[in-house]
Amino acid sequence: MLRDLVLFIAQAIVDEPDKVTVNEVEGERAVVFELRVSPDDMGKIIGRKGRVIHAVRALVQAAAAREGKRATVEILE
Repeated sequence: MLRDLVLFIAQAIVDEPDKVTVNEVEGERAVVFELRVSPDDMGKIIGRKGRVIHAVRALVQAAAAREGKRATVEILE
């Protein structure tokens, strides 16, 4: 469910939605979503001063809290 949320949001933001991948890594205390996008779309997913990725992380953390989990989003190159 959370993975689908990250994928949906990222695909809506970028120009090349078919190149968006999300890998879910379960840790002891939290779930980390590794987000990969096209190199041309890195600026769009990060946003000016990191505002876009900060908003995405806030949404994912809020959705995870509703399920009693902790989650974060990391951008991989």
